Amino acid sequence: MYFPAKILGVIIILVPLWVERFVTTNNQTVFYLPTVEEAATVSFDELRQSADKLSDLMNTAAEAKDKVSVAHVKTILEDLPRHSSVRYINHGTLINAYFDAADATLGDTNLYLAVSNTGSAASEMISVFTRKQFNHVSLAFDRDLETIISYNGGDNVYPPGMNAETLEFFHQKAGASLLVYSLPVTAAQKEFVIDKIDEINREGSAYNMLGLVSKHSAKPNIMFCSQFVYKMLKMAGVAYFDMKDGAVRPTDFIEQDYYKKLKFEFELKF
Repeated sequence: MYFPAKILGVIIILVPLWVERFVTTNNQTVFYLPTVEEAATVSFDELRQSADKLSDLMNTAAEAKDKVSVAHVKTILEDLPRHSSVRYINHGTLINAYFDAADATLGDTNLYLAVSNTGSAASEMISVFTRKQFNHVSLAFDRDLETIISYNGGDNVYPPGMNAETLEFFHQKAGASLLVYSLPVTAAQKEFVIDKIDEINREGSAYNMLGLVSKHSAKPNIMFCSQFVYKMLKMAGVAYFDMKDGAVRPTDFIEQDYYKKLKFEFELKF
């Protein structure tokens, strides 16, 4: 029964690819059944493509097994009660010293974007679906990142929402890294962003966990990291690509920079 079982296994694996190849046309709108001759003809190129797809699927499954670990799932489930996607739970976590430091940077007419691969449980889980290495983005007013800020889970110190970050926040696994870019702005635009962050800090905020799937927010100040950064750029008039803020991913800030508005500053590896 060994060889018949092997043949059956190959047939089962190839059936979905056969359906994809013959049942749907390129525009995915017209459906037809293949003739006997078409169904019986499979080129070596199609077999190779099928083998490549299967190999990619197996590699993706292997990577997902490491990232969707029991420890990561447990961490996320334990953190869920701290979140709310319908009401503000983070109020006034930014103190006056933060805004003093931000105001002191107005002579530097740049905003700084930091795209990171932190290694947090949430970041690792998100990477399974995005298939991207970098899954967090932050905003800073200075090149040394002393004023770096974003929407995050609060790192078990502050409520989830808009929080200042530290370099230690980005070092949650071996090999974590951070890419820093500068974006030219006017002093007035930079001050506008600082004032807007001050307003959110007073009104309250929350991390938009449901928005990662739904792409919508129940309230204006309920956002996730890339939604927050893009919204600040958009409101200040310095957004360099056009997307719905709920659909923006961290890597879009780099990949959508068709007009080369960003300047690469440096990379930090932990």
